[in-house]
Amino acid sequence: MDENQIAAVIVDEAYKLHVRLGPGLLESVYNLLLAHGIERRGLKVLRQAVIPLEYDGIHFEESFRADLIVENSVIVELKSVERLEQVHHKQLLTYLRFSGKRLGLLINFGDTLIRDGIHRIVNGLQGNGWFPLRLHSFAALRERFT
Repeated sequence: MDENQIAAVIVDEAYKLHVRLGPGLLESVYNLLLAHGIERRGLKVLRQAVIPLEYDGIHFEESFRADLIVENSVIVELKSVERLEQVHHKQLLTYLRFSGKRLGLLINFGDTLIRDGIHRIVNGLQGNGWFPLRLHSFAALRERFT
């Protein structure tokens, strides 16, 4: 299964979960139930997965924790807030950059309509390191993180 097919399963499960439970629950509840739904579909899910960081020649093992990593391919960052901020997009992009992964989904279960709360973030390899090439979203993003 490629990363786009994995993302489609994640989005489908997030949609089902949001329709069934609605907005407003704690992020931890959505995290647990979304992971369960994805695993039920036969995909491997790591919850609160450590993303190490190397800085100034020192390896830090517990620098970041991704909410979900599905099939060691797609990072999923969950929120349950009234409104996403640019910092939430940047947070996921940082996880993508430091993990070397290409695709991430930022899912806000706090939105009234789940389609407004699902954002696809793609990280591309350019030059010597990871830099954002483009941000995709089901809702239009106003500015690009560079």
